[in-house]
Amino acid sequence: MRAVVFAYHDVGVNCLKALIAAGVEVGLVITHQDDPDENIWFGSVIALCQERHIPYVTPEASELKKLIPQITALAPDYVFSFYYRYMIPADILVCAKIAALNMHGSLLPKYRGRAPVNWAILHGETQTGATLHIMETKPDAGDIVGQSAVTIGHDENATEVFSKVSQAAVTVLKQVLPELMQGQVPRKRNLLSQGSYFGGRKPSDGQILWTQTAKQIHDLVRAVAPPYPGAFTDWQGRTMIVAKTSLEGPFPAKLDLGTLGIQVVDNQAFGVCGDQRSIAILEWFPSKIH
Repeated sequence: MRAVVFAYHDVGVNCLKALIAAGVEVGLVITHQDDPDENIWFGSVIALCQERHIPYVTPEASELKKLIPQITALAPDYVFSFYYRYMIPADILVCAKIAALNMHGSLLPKYRGRAPVNWAILHGETQTGATLHIMETKPDAGDIVGQSAVTIGHDENATEVFSKVSQAAVTVLKQVLPELMQGQVPRKRNLLSQGSYFGGRKPSDGQILWTQTAKQIHDLVRAVAPPYPGAFTDWQGRTMIVAKTSLEGPFPAKLDLGTLGIQVVDNQAFGVCGDQRSIAILEWFPSKIH
């Protein structure tokens, strides 16, 4: 069984390892060069390819169609995408003799699109997961091949949940690989009308709006906590990154619940929110960017 794999990030590393362990012949890996302006906290697909002597390339999005002759010559049974960041042209998807499959970091049809783990936490979800699905030109819209769910703890941040999702991705792949190796692709409908779609997030989206509820602000902090850009607020003329919060007390009686924003009582920072509830700020520090 032969595959061409588009891969990046921890999910790319872990799923590529699972394919190799199952005996899939990986003829080519398409990945990304790391962005020097991005905090790289995850595994390297390039390093894995170098270690395993797998051919790889790092084209820009505009260069992907130039790979079609090379991919066609490899005659892959499958084209896989594991957290690859560019949209893969339809002309490449049809190069797969059996199917083109993508691993997405949510329980489709919920949270189609970009940054699914961050969006799920931001919306206070208690569960997410990984979904392997048929690739179509419309993002995350093809039939579902396999899924695995994980819980989201009420204080877990995006990095912690992403680690769970990365393992769920491997679980899904291992569950369906025996059938895929036989040329059989299990599938069920991806009911988009029952789901949701979200775009990418920018660092500026992390601004704390103290008019929101304590739960909403706590979820924002968790969703974008470092190594993501972080939730931020102004305090005494400085922009501060709020990296960790708690909804649990005790909260001091001295807090003025009529004044929204940061209050420091006995050297402990708290945030008073729009629902007149408070959050304890457990970690915060001056921003280097804002």
